[in-house]
Parts: sequence; structure tokens; C-alpha cells
Amino acid sequence: MLFVLIIVAAFGLAAFTYLGLERLGGRAWIPLVCRGVAWTALGLLLVNVSCPVAGTPLRPLVLLDASLSMEAPGGRWSEARDSAAHWGEVRYFGDERPSFDSTASRGRSLLVPVLVAASASDRPLVVVSDGEIEDLREIAPDLLARSTTRIFPRSPQSDLAITRVTGPSRVSSGDSIPLEVDVQPTGGASTDSVAVEVLSGSKRLASRNVRLRGEGGGRARIVIASSALAAGDHLLRVTLPRAKDAEPRTDTRLHLVTVVATPGVVFLASPADWDSRFLYRTLREVGRLPVRGYVRFEGGRWRTMSDLGPVSADVVRRAARRSDLLILKGGVKELAEGTAARGVWSWPSGEGGETQMPGDWYLSESDASPLAGAFLGQPVDSFPPAFLLTQLSPGPRDWVALYAQLGRRGPERPAVFGRQEGRVRRVIVAVEGLWRWPFRGGSSEQSYRSWVAATASWLLGAADSVQGAARPIQPVVPNGRPIVFEWLGSGTAVPQVVVWSSSAGESIDTLHFGGDGRAPVWLAPGEYRYRLPSGASGTVAVEQYSEEFLPRPASLTSGEGRAARQAGRTTARDWLWLFALGALALSAEWLARRRLGLR
Repeated sequence: MLFVLIIVAAFGLAAFTYLGLERLGGRAWIPLVCRGVAWTALGLLLVNVSCPVAGTPLRPLVLLDASLSMEAPGGRWSEARDSAAHWGEVRYFGDERPSFDSTASRGRSLLVPVLVAASASDRPLVVVSDGEIEDLREIAPDLLARSTTRIFPRSPQSDLAITRVTGPSRVSSGDSIPLEVDVQPTGGASTDSVAVEVLSGSKRLASRNVRLRGEGGGRARIVIASSALAAGDHLLRVTLPRAKDAEPRTDTRLHLVTVVATPGVVFLASPADWDSRFLYRTLREVGRLPVRGYVRFEGGRWRTMSDLGPVSADVVRRAARRSDLLILKGGVKELAEGTAARGVWSWPSGEGGETQMPGDWYLSESDASPLAGAFLGQPVDSFPPAFLLTQLSPGPRDWVALYAQLGRRGPERPAVFGRQEGRVRRVIVAVEGLWRWPFRGGSSEQSYRSWVAATASWLLGAADSVQGAARPIQPVVPNGRPIVFEWLGSGTAVPQVVVWSSSAGESIDTLHFGGDGRAPVWLAPGEYRYRLPSGASGTVAVEQYSEEFLPRPASLTSGEGRAARQAGRTTARDWLWLFALGALALSAEWLARRRLGLR
């Protein structure tokens, strides 16, 4: 129909020109026909019409699952790879890495991204997998219906796996290191108990038997004394030494712990009050850093907040100077002099001569602060009020997280505000009585915990002299997953040269940060030391373990997709003769007009 419209329009315009405007009568038929043919060719090229043509079927596009589960014991990777190469042109899927590795080494089974990209083609689609797809629910039904699926399920194998190891990432010298270990039997493995060992290098630190409860597995708590480790980074190996099963890569997990001479969070209070007690307890519960609290009693005597044991002022001063996060409650400001902390959390109590105003101070949150996420959806103004406000004035570049109003009336005064001064971040709390929030329980307690966690996280988020401008978010990752560095420096993230050291030698790479301030690095399983241009360094590791080795129910089933079109399409701009026809018609019209004495 479009062809006919273009032809009618082209000849109609040509006839209007020669017969209507120029009024040449019968002498105009030859140039009229030539112009109509030329304009028809130009119209077809402009619209670029297409039509089906018979031809050989398009070669299928085969999407091959290259996740680690395909080559795990019982998997059929070789068979699936050979079949995929026979069926069509192979594209690998699994995770987001930008590589063309043709081995089954990907740490996830994500089908959506590659399936959406492949659907833009007219070619038939074939998905080859073991059926253990993570994101099947996110796939549009019409995309899945179009694709032919071929499933190569893996057979179950008897195995014991350490599925989880959790513990502190940083401890002070002398503290204990508690590790929670989960052991899971799979594939019909049956045993009543299994031995678990914790090693640092070749040194055995602890051993314990874990009792298993059938398919539910078992959990053990293993406590290690940090005195057995020197200061620095230690990669602990939690292993099943006597497990004889099909998949040895699930028998060992890694946990990185840093032993430091001083704690990461130091809390100084003078005098002790309810706010300091609740804050100290909440910090220990929500934070993963070691927390040391010290309280000063009458006569200048210092005691620990954990067991009220006596401690000298020199010990308190050294801990404050070497801490990562220093919390000051009351008149202890003199102990913060010379501190290297990158975060300072102050609770002034009028010791600097500030005016203090008692009353029922109801708080309300601000939307423009780094701590706003801690109060989302919470009725902060209905929580128990603070009973004392220290009158402080934020600077022009300070942000305010909470405002206070006396009896819900009058002007809003800053209650919690903060700033960044160079590499140091500061938060000031100008109210007393926030302990009423967790004491009351319910939503106010949860908001208090969220606020404490968010404040500590923001204060510790500043770049420090140890980590430099970038640091790994998670220093130990499973097999097939990237080490992700986050940008901590000021301003826009810039590429950072990183030097890797391992048992295989040294190599140099560059961290390229995206718009989210993160840079992924894909490494083979092993232990690595990294070093940044600023001199900051650290330890990271990639485990042999992967969740892909654990059997999961097959969510994808075999099936035939919709019949692919056996005919292709051709467009007007593919027709070279149409270009030639247009040029010849224009030339013929020019000659005919010249013979008629026209230009």
C-alpha cells in the first residue's frame, strides 16, 4: 500500500507541475513521466520501505550459561558447550564482568541482561543452562516464550559445605575474636558431626566439632584469643579438615581480621549518665569495630565502661589519640588534643560556657543531611522529648540532621549537626535525653539504633591515612565475584594505580571508578596485597568457595520457543538499481526539457 501511495504522490506532483503550473499540454508527457519516476525513486529511498524476501534461515544465537555451577561436580559443562557450538553462535552469560572468557568461571547465573540484549536481534534464541537461574522472575514472559531452552541438569553429589563465616573485621589487641560458622550438608550427605578448624597460615588457632541436624545443618561459635596473632592483617582459614566429599572448594572459607594496638572506636564520658550508657551499649551492638569506653568519676579517676575496671589517664589519652572514631561526652575535650581520629562525635554539656535551656524539646528531622535515611518513615516528632538543649550555632557549611522545638512551639533550634573539616568529619549533639528513645522501645528504639549506626558510618566514611583515597568495600569475596573499591577522596573520583602482590609475583593495574564512585576488580582465587600511590595498603582475598557450587532447584525448564521467521527483509536503500533509476530519470527529464526549450 505504501508503494502505491508513493507512486501516486510522485506522479501527481509531476503532473501538477507540468500540466497545472507550466501548462505544456501534450508536449509534457515525456518529462512528466521521467520526473514521476525520479520522484518515486527518491520517495522510496527517503521512506526506506522494506519487504520480505525468501532466503536461508538466520543462524540461531545461543546463550550459554558459564556460571561455576555448570562445571561443579555433577555438572555437564563440556556437553553443554559442545552442543551450544553445534546449535549456533555462542554468547556466554552469568555475571556482569566485561570479558569473553569461554570457561565456566562466572560467580552468578544472571540471564536477564544478555537475554534483553539478544532479543533486539531477529535471530532465533536458544538458552543453554543447568536451569539454576537467579533472576528468572525478572524475565518478561514474552522474552522467555520466544527463546528455546535446553537444560543440562547436574546430578546431586554428596557434599559438606561451610556456607557462612561471620565475625569482627577489626579487633584490639587482647580482645577475643568470635566466629560464627554454619555447616550445611547437601546431596544426601549424612553425618552426625563434623570437625571445624581455624588456621592462620599453618598455625592452628582453634578446633571444634559441629553437630549437624540433618539437612538443616549446624552452627558453631568459635572464640579465638587475639593474643595468638601479631598486630596487622590476618587471613583466617575456617576449614573442614576431614571432609571427604565431591566438592573440596566448599570445605574452606576465609575471614580477614585486623588486629590493632588500639580500638577503632573510643568513647570518653565525664560524668557518666544515661545518655552515655545507652550510646555505648548501642555502639557495641550495631558496630562491627571494637569499642572501648572510659568514664571519669570524682577525683579524676578513670574506669572502663565494660567492667568498671580502673585505668590510668595515660592509657585513656593514648587510646583517644590513636582511635578511628572518637566520641566525647561532657567535659573531656582536653583529651582529644592531638588525636588522629577521622571522625569526632561531640556531646557538649555547657563546659565551654554555652547557654543550656531545660524543657521538653521535641525533635524533627531534616531532609538535607547525610543522616536523613535513618529517620525515613518514622514519626520523630512524637518520640520522647529531650530535656536539655545546649545553645550552639552551626557554621555556614554545616548540615543539620535534627531540629528541636520547645514544647513543639517557637523557633526550630539545631539539635544535631555536622561538618567536614579537611579529612576529619565532626558531628555535634546539642541535646540531652536521647536515651529515652531506646528506653521506650518500639519505633523510637529502632530509630535511635539507626541514627547511631548512620552517624558512626558517616564519621568513619572519611578517608584516613591507612586506607587512602580508596578502600575495598568487602575484602574477602567468593569465587567469581569482584573486589569492589569505593572512592573516599574529596572531589570527583580519579583513576588510581594499584600494585598487586601475591604468591605469583607483582602486577600493576588501574582502578577506574564509575559514576557511583566504585571500581570493580576481577581476580582469580587467592590472597593479594594491594598498594595505592598514597602508600596505603591492605589485604584482600578471593575464595575458592562459591554459592554456585551449592545445588539449587532448577527454575528454568526445557521448552521450544516461538517459530522464528524463516524469511529476512530487504529495504529500499539496499537496492542499488533504485539509485541508478532515479539518476537516469532525472537525466532523461533534463534532456527532454532542453529539447522543449526549457531550463
